[in-house]
Amino acid sequence: MRAITISQYGDTEVLEAAEVPVPEPGPGQVRVAVKAAGVNPIDWKIRSGAMAEVLPVEFPHILGLELAGVVDAVGEDAGFAVGDEVFGWSDSGAYAEYALASKLIRKPAGLSWAEAAALPIVGETALRVLGELEVKPGETIVLHGASGQVGRIATQAAVALGATVIGLAGASSLDEVKALGAVPVQYGDGWVERVRSVAPDGVDAVFDAAGFGVLADSVALLGSPDRLITIADPAAYAQGLKFSAGGEESAAVLEDLVSRGLKLKLGSAYALTDVAEAHRESFTGHAGGKITLTFE
Repeated sequence: MRAITISQYGDTEVLEAAEVPVPEPGPGQVRVAVKAAGVNPIDWKIRSGAMAEVLPVEFPHILGLELAGVVDAVGEDAGFAVGDEVFGWSDSGAYAEYALASKLIRKPAGLSWAEAAALPIVGETALRVLGELEVKPGETIVLHGASGQVGRIATQAAVALGATVIGLAGASSLDEVKALGAVPVQYGDGWVERVRSVAPDGVDAVFDAAGFGVLADSVALLGSPDRLITIADPAAYAQGLKFSAGGEESAAVLEDLVSRGLKLKLGSAYALTDVAEAHRESFTGHAGGKITLTFE
């Protein structure tokens, strides 16, 4: 089968299209004929070696953590049948024609292949951090990066919970943020004053999904670091602030996401052989939506 592998850490030139053996599912696993795979910053961080100390890989390694496709073979007690349309996390690397998976659910008919493949990581991250912040109805939360993929899901979930979301984003994205149910505020110099002007009674929590160096000002805005969490700014470690990473990959999380009806925004869709370009776009941090790889 065709797969994208890396045999060393490095820039996009280490991405190789290769013929590799078709994997066989073990107990509790299925083999999925992949229709779409999500592209995430963690993918190019693994590829570059930036995650080597905390998430080392064995070479050759197939990248890709999330997928959607059709069950092609089943292992013992897998709970699925050949032909089932599914999505979830990949056990063997999703940048491939076939991948193994055990943490997945049946794909709702209303989700496209790309939408399903794009949902697990951003959805789990958004719900996890809202839970860690213990956001409650009636509270006000500041969300840095509200127009990004995690930010969009978090905004919808928090608004549905009954919280007021002050969503920071670029000028061109403020209308989108407002449409999600948030109070839009432009990021950049003076953002603290702009937030205070729309929340004169103060804010209860801050979710940083952008990583634009806003941690110190966010603590000052809150008056305490207790309810501030970032998923994007590693400076949190040196500042003694909370960095949330590594969540629960489970069918239950996927069922929760689907039941809430949370919507994401799709960006570019690339062919498997154009994965280097997909990584380059993801690296810019300015993708117009969630990037996916699609398979014919």
